[in-house]
Amino acid sequence: MLRLSNNVEIAAWEIDISAIRAQGAGGQNVNKVSSAIHLKFDIKSSALPEFYKQRLLSLNDSRITKDGVIVIKAQSHRTQEMNKEEALQRLKTLILEAVKTQKARRATKPTKSSQRKRVESKVKRGQTKNLRGKVQF
Repeated sequence: MLRLSNNVEIAAWEIDISAIRAQGAGGQNVNKVSSAIHLKFDIKSSALPEFYKQRLLSLNDSRITKDGVIVIKAQSHRTQEMNKEEALQRLKTLILEAVKTQKARRATKPTKSSQRKRVESKVKRGQTKNLRGKVQF
């Protein structure tokens, strides 16, 4: 079971976890042991609230297939247990980031003082650059 918040959780049967052989360097351990984890989570058939499903399906993320299945592959650790924990943590992070609501931005004006200081610094910088020019007699 993966707990997302106080009242939202994902049951263990909704998450399909399979062990596969990892890719890349690692020698005999990588070649013989299935330590990498392949996690699949079907958004549409899950028991998540509708709001969560809509936000996840509207994400433009390469880990979400066209069919609405989240696919995560974890292979950075040597042990299967640690890779499983990492995959579950990544799934949780993905879901929680998707349902975050962004605070509305309020447009603000710069103060008169800051506007004046900005113009003064630009004038001073321009004068400095002018002094670098050719000397004319």
